[in-house]
Amino acid sequence: MGERRNYEDGYWWSRDELKLHYRDYAGPADKPPVLCFPGLTRNARDYEQLAARLAGEWRVILVEFRGRGESAYAKDPMSYVPLAYLQDVEALLAELKIDRFVAIGTSLGGIVTMLLAGTNPQRLAGAVLNDVGPEIGEAGLARIRTYVGKGVWHPTWMHAARAVAEGNADVYPDFGIEDWLRMAKRLYRVNSQGRIVLDYDMKIAEPFRIPGNEAAPDMWPTIDALQGKPLLVVRGERSDILSKDVAAKMVKRVKGAELVTLPGIGHAPTLDEPEAVAGIERLLAKVVP
Repeated sequence: MGERRNYEDGYWWSRDELKLHYRDYAGPADKPPVLCFPGLTRNARDYEQLAARLAGEWRVILVEFRGRGESAYAKDPMSYVPLAYLQDVEALLAELKIDRFVAIGTSLGGIVTMLLAGTNPQRLAGAVLNDVGPEIGEAGLARIRTYVGKGVWHPTWMHAARAVAEGNADVYPDFGIEDWLRMAKRLYRVNSQGRIVLDYDMKIAEPFRIPGNEAAPDMWPTIDALQGKPLLVVRGERSDILSKDVAAKMVKRVKGAELVTLPGIGHAPTLDEPEAVAGIERLLAKVVP
C-alpha cells in the first residue's frame, strides 16, 4: 500500500497555454497560505517534509515551475527564465484568488520570491529566502552550469542515490544512505522505459547558460520592498551562491529580519534541518493573519 496523500493535486494554465501543476495541502482560510517555490532543477517534492509539518496549521501550496515535475515542458526553452516563472505564479495567484501569502523560496525560487516582492510587496505576508540573495556567487553559477541540462539515467534507485551522494557529499556532510535515497526520489522519476531519469526538461539549461539570465540586473530594491515584513534568510555556511557578506547585508536592510546559518551545509539547505525548521516557525509566528 502507498502512503496516504495529505494533499490535492491542482493545475493552472500559463499565459502561453502550458498546464502547470501544484500540490495543495489544506489549512485554515483565516491565515495567508504558504507558497513554496523550488530551485532550478527541483520540483514540489523538495518541500514534502516542510508541507507535512505545516499542513493543518497553514494551507501550503507547493509550486512546480514550468518544465519540472508534473508541469508541462515549455514550447520555447527561452521562457525558462525568472520573469516567465513570475508571470506563471501571477496566473496561479489569480486562479486561486490569493491576494496575500507567505513565500518560501529556495535558490531560483528565492529569486521568484524577490521578484514577487518587487512587483507587488503588499501581497507578501512574510518571506523565507533559502540560500539566495540579490547578488549571486559566480563560483556557484559556474558550478551549476557544469551539470544542469545533462541527461543522466540510472537502472536502480540505489544507483541514483549513490550518484546524488557523489555529487553532493560536500553539501550535506552528515547524510546517510536513507537521506540520499530520499533526495534521489525528489530529483528523479521513472520514465516509460523503466529508467530512473532527472525530473526536469533538459532545455532549462539553454537560457541559464547565457550570462545575465539568472536574475534582474539590480535585485537589491526587491529586498527593500520586504521592509516591514517578517523575513528569514537561511544560508548554508559553505554556500557558493549566497555569500556571508550578502546575507548579512540583506538582514541589515530589513528591520527585524533574521539570518539562520547552517554549519557545514553547502547550497542549498533542505529546510528540514532543525535550525531551519525552528527559524521558519519563528517567522510564521510573526505573520499577521
